[in-house]
Amino acid sequence: MSSAGRDAQSEIYRAGVSGRRPRIPVGFRQLERAAQRRMSRAAFAYIAGSAGLERTARANLDAFAGHRIVPRVLRDVSARDLSIDLFGVRRPTPLLLAPIGVLELARRGGDAAAARAAASLGVPVTLSTQASQPMEEVAASMDAVAPGASRWFQLYWSSSRDLVASLVARAERSGCEAIVVTLDTHVLGWRPRDLDLGYLPFSRGLGIAQYTSDPVFRELVRERAARGGRPAATPTPAALASFASILRHHPGTLRENLRSGESLAAVETFLDVFADPSLTWDDLAFLRDRTRLPIVLKGVLHPDDARRAIDAGMDAVQVSNHGGRQIDGEVAALDALPGVVEAAAGRIPVLFDSGVRSGSDAVIALALGARAVAIGRPYAYALALAGEDGVRELLRNTIAELDITLGLAGVRSVGELDASILTTTSAAALSG
Repeated sequence: MSSAGRDAQSEIYRAGVSGRRPRIPVGFRQLERAAQRRMSRAAFAYIAGSAGLERTARANLDAFAGHRIVPRVLRDVSARDLSIDLFGVRRPTPLLLAPIGVLELARRGGDAAAARAAASLGVPVTLSTQASQPMEEVAASMDAVAPGASRWFQLYWSSSRDLVASLVARAERSGCEAIVVTLDTHVLGWRPRDLDLGYLPFSRGLGIAQYTSDPVFRELVRERAARGGRPAATPTPAALASFASILRHHPGTLRENLRSGESLAAVETFLDVFADPSLTWDDLAFLRDRTRLPIVLKGVLHPDDARRAIDAGMDAVQVSNHGGRQIDGEVAALDALPGVVEAAAGRIPVLFDSGVRSGSDAVIALALGARAVAIGRPYAYALALAGEDGVRELLRNTIAELDITLGLAGVRSVGELDASILTTTSAAALSG
């Protein structure tokens, strides 16, 4: 009987008979190493790096290693159902693509390439505020693959309320199905890999295409450029290269950008308005009043915050520690998941990301109560190695392993998963 797992295995092994190997390594460690060889030092540092001593990133992986699947045998698993219900839509798998900023560091046109791959497999993609392509362009690219393909919009809440409202309105017009508010990046984390290189892509004009394509932001830029007073920079080769990058990434011709000064003003404006560290629970009413789309709060780790999200009229929470990129020594996202699920008590769905490296990882998170699971760094590495085809293959492999893991665990559907299939490495021997 056909299944996602068996179909993927057959495709790979049949290709192997003819001497064709997978486009990307199937195992995560090999995938990461191959991507590191392909990417620039700064690009890999930005995508792979985490906060401080990177203890949180390791804790995310260790948390998955601390759970073990206990299979049940002699159950009919010949037909398996990977689908889930989420926001009133029946979706073919419980996987999502997490928002990753500055995907052009992995590959030029990476936002659209990754989104097209997700669209081809019915996997919702969360479009990043820090994208390198405007959301309208990426949405059109997805629709060319699968009309109405599922996309959400991740919102970094700017200090400009007008800009927040404009981004949300654009997301609605672009066919986004939900707004995902990232709550844990109101202050940029301390990231030694980037600091050692003195490298922040946004300061070079990368990853700000949602802003430079926005009418509210462009008006802020024009006002700033009109005031003049551009900061002086020592004309070193590195400074000239950064200036060239800013000019190249700003909309318009090189001559127009040189004449207007708006390209430099855009970077300065972005750095001013990117985040609002004064944001509180009361501010969520502003967003609720401006969209009818489901609102997901991403970055929830404490059960009390899940309860407050429900009280505030939010539609879902996403357990996440930003893949370990924000706080060194933070709680592992998987360790926080059961408490948030218990607090939500079925009133709203709980989504999950951070540390997911395989289909079996996804099974563990789903068994602990996540409704859907988002993949991050692995698809950025696949993108770097093989573009759209690489991301599609990464998703195919993850779906296949998820399917096979279900069957081997004795589970017929994602809906049947619960913590009864798990034990922990510290647990005593199983009792009957």
